[in-house]
Amino acid sequence: MMDKNSKIYVAGHRGMVGSAIVRNLEAKGYTNIIGKASKELNLMRQDEVEQFFEVEKPEYVFLAAAKVGGIHTNNTYPAEFIYNNLMIESNIIHSAYKYGVKKLLFLGSSCIYPKMAPQPIKEEYLLTGSLEPTNEAYAIAKIAGIELCKFYRRQYGCDFISAMPTNLYGINDNFDLETSHVMPALIRKFHEAKINGDKEVVMWGTGKPKREFLYVDDLADACVHLMNHYSDETHVNVGTGVDVEIGELAQIIKEVIGYEGEIANDLSKPDGTPRKLLDVSLLESTGWKYSTKLEEGIAKVYSWYIVYSIQK
Repeated sequence: MMDKNSKIYVAGHRGMVGSAIVRNLEAKGYTNIIGKASKELNLMRQDEVEQFFEVEKPEYVFLAAAKVGGIHTNNTYPAEFIYNNLMIESNIIHSAYKYGVKKLLFLGSSCIYPKMAPQPIKEEYLLTGSLEPTNEAYAIAKIAGIELCKFYRRQYGCDFISAMPTNLYGINDNFDLETSHVMPALIRKFHEAKINGDKEVVMWGTGKPKREFLYVDDLADACVHLMNHYSDETHVNVGTGVDVEIGELAQIIKEVIGYEGEIANDLSKPDGTPRKLLDVSLLESTGWKYSTKLEEGIAKVYSWYIVYSIQK
């Protein structure tokens, strides 16, 4: 287990996931947390990453840095998604081995699983079928990260583990309508429609696909828990074990925000994978379970977003 004064590096500490991990560590009394902004450390440059590890000598690493985005961005910039993510994870994982990091946790995504995987999705379903084409590049990069951790563990004895979170939402999310995921995109659309008095909000697709959503501070808590209580080459699904139709999600967001107009569907836009529900029995067997209900989490994010949108 990590000591309270252990030197902990959170890669991607300014992002939604990384900042939540920092908040969780600080709340638990960890006092020696380090992070570097992209202007200070380019994680795609091997020489810079190795120099950082040589000088700073972190004992524990949370690898939350990544290039992320929604369906549109993944589909439009696949080369950037696979290259950037491969470089970031390869440089950090190899440097962690080279400079003697005690333990590393790599964060992936539930999109690593086959598009038509049986539901709920067990960890063992990885690499058993074709991926969803709209985020294939990102998924392949994340699968490579899992395999890196597994094989560095096998060959070198490194205590490297991987966690695969479901769809995330929370404070510091990306609300850009061109690059965001479905949750922040809908929050922004309903908020702006309410402010502008619009009669309808348009959402992509049929609204029929089902998705599982996890509040990012719950993910952060799970990551710290796994760092302290899990050690195996099998990656761990992190989620709620509960999913909701996108159309129902839109209705919940509409009610939380207090928008009184209609919801329209743009059927020219893709739905993506029909369903992605994770089997979280392995995670729960380690003694952890999520605590933030969907409506509660959305309300927290919306309260934060109101302030964020005003400041912006």
